This record gives sequence, C-alpha cells and structure tokens, in this order.
Amino acid sequence: MSEQLRLMAVHAHPDDESSKGAATMARYVAEGHRVRVVTCTGGERGDILNPKLAHDESILADMLAYRRREMAAAAEALGIEHTWLGFVDSGLPEGDPLPPLPEGCFALEPLEVPVEALVREIRTFRPHVMTTYNEEGGYPHPDHIRTHEISVAAFHAAADPEQFPDAGPAWEVSKLYYDVGFSLDRIKAISEAMHARGLVSPFEDWLERAATRPQRTVTTRVRCEDYFDRRDEALRAHATQIDPEGFFFEVPRDIEREVWPVEQFELAEVRVPVEIPEDDLFAGLRRLSA
Repeated sequence: MSEQLRLMAVHAHPDDESSKGAATMARYVAEGHRVRVVTCTGGERGDILNPKLAHDESILADMLAYRRREMAAAAEALGIEHTWLGFVDSGLPEGDPLPPLPEGCFALEPLEVPVEALVREIRTFRPHVMTTYNEEGGYPHPDHIRTHEISVAAFHAAADPEQFPDAGPAWEVSKLYYDVGFSLDRIKAISEAMHARGLVSPFEDWLERAATRPQRTVTTRVRCEDYFDRRDEALRAHATQIDPEGFFFEVPRDIEREVWPVEQFELAEVRVPVEIPEDDLFAGLRRLSA
C-alpha cells in the first residue's frame, strides 16, 4: 500500500468500541492504516451484565483495573491502538425523578476540560477521519451525550491554532462521522432473514421502538463481513459487559454476512469534496494523506 491513513474513534466506555464500528476498524487495520480508539472514561460504574461474573468479588473489588484489562484484550483482537482520556464514568442514572450525577464524573466536567484533552489526542495522532456518536449519544447515556459534545467541539478546535495552543500544533481532521449501528433497515433485514429460517430474532422489541423514532441519515456503508470474527473476539474480551450467550451473539453469523455485510455511518462534518453515498470512510482522502 502506497499510503497510510489514520482513523480515530472516540468512545465513552470500554466495550463501546467493540459494539460500534469494530469490524470497520479491523478492516482498515488489515489494509495497513492506523486506527486509534480514544476511550473517554474507565467504565468503572458499569454494571456487570454477564450473569456468570455478576458476583465475582475480585471484579467488584477493582472494576476499573478489570475493565482496563478487558480493553487491552479487545484492542489486541482488533489490532488497534488505544488511549484513555482519563475521565470518571458517570454511571447511568435511573429513577423518576433521576438522581443527580456523581460529583467529579465525566458528564459534569466543564466542557473545555475534556475538549482540550481530546484536542491534544487529535493533534498528536493527526487523524484524517474521526467517528463518534450523534447528538443523542446513540442512546441517552450522559457519557455518550458528552462524548458527542466533546468530539464535535474538538473536531473544530483542533484545527484552530488559537484554541488550546498548549495542546500541540493545529491539525485539521477532514471528516467526522456518527455511528449508525442499529438502524431500522438493519434490524428489519436480519429479523426477516431469521424468521425465514424459523428462528426468533433478538430484535423483536427493538423493531417496535425503532419504528417510532426518527431515523438517521446513512451516508456511508463499509463492507466488513470478513472481520466479524475480529469484532466478536473483541466483544467477548469485555466479559463483564458482554454475555457470550447473550444478545450480541444470537444472530447466526452466516445470516448476518449474507443480509447485512456492512457497518453504517452518517457523515456529519466534511472538509474535502465527497460523493454521497460512500462505501469508505476514507473516500475523498486516498490521495490526500500526509
């Protein structure tokens, strides 16, 4: 390969990178490009969602260290680079009314603090493309919404030498995408294929909820079915969050490869000429790398 491009994916917690765009990242690594995941928090307030580990005292005693080891294993499975932004998980508040967020958490940090930290990462790595979440966070977790906010702000600030001058020389990221992992089209296609084989789809409840929500504009579909096994290995690495017998593995992989061999993205910001629809996050950049 004559050129090497750089992709940065900004995520809220360890495990988010493996459930959102992981096969695309593995594909680009295999092609010889550099891919770096920035994880904003340590995920230390996440619940243990794997019933086999729910009462493991060694995990409960130091969730942060355990999730760091999981993240390292997932990064190795995908072949990606990884860095921590260093903020504290906000947790997912539940109840009516919602309880206040814990003091000192990521979602309560003054916006300029995590923005500067991310600008520093952008100016160091110099990505051509960034991916993150939409303004709703993908789902309304306070850390996901804050991740969106800092990603958009840092996308612009990193290019402006007058903003955060101590964070390194300015760098202009060419494209910013939002992940569109669970679109209505995807869950319909997979559900119909499973029904045709006499199987029960794990998306039954999702279909009802998704049909009532505004759909995102998918601009970019990246073929990555050859890397679903890498994605699955990364998912299993996050053993506290991903039940190996649960939701993420209920769709037979041969069905997924046949009816939905892509991962989807929404182009949110762009500084180079492009043609929509795209089949490549690096579309428009292949001859512009530096």
